[in-house]
Amino acid sequence: MSETDIRLDKWLWAARFYKTRAIAKQAIQGGKVHINGHKAKTGKAVRSGDTIELRQGFDIKTVIVDACDDKRKNATEASRLYHETPESVEKRKLNAEQRKAAAAGVIRPHKRPDKKERRDIQKLKRPGNC
Repeated sequence: MSETDIRLDKWLWAARFYKTRAIAKQAIQGGKVHINGHKAKTGKAVRSGDTIELRQGFDIKTVIVDACDDKRKNATEASRLYHETPESVEKRKLNAEQRKAAAAGVIRPHKRPDKKERRDIQKLKRPGNC
């Protein structure tokens, strides 16, 4: 690796996508990170201009590497290491709206059940209560 190259797990950690390098490593090994359209390995060298696709929870982000740094800094400086593609931003917004719309129809109780209500629920769940 040259001086401008950096390990993928270190770059993801420095860019603040994952809280620890261990979590970044697990995400890479779990197939949640792709670099330039290929499944990545932890020690893969990241260079300026590479395209990284990563999954965080429900979201899939596509980012382009602008700079390489192995030091973890504050969020504003970390955001200078990459930029997210406009298609990725639109897709994430659309998915978030769809999740909100799907959750809107769910009726949630206004409070947690108390002891008596819990016992009644457990009675209903027991086998033989048809």
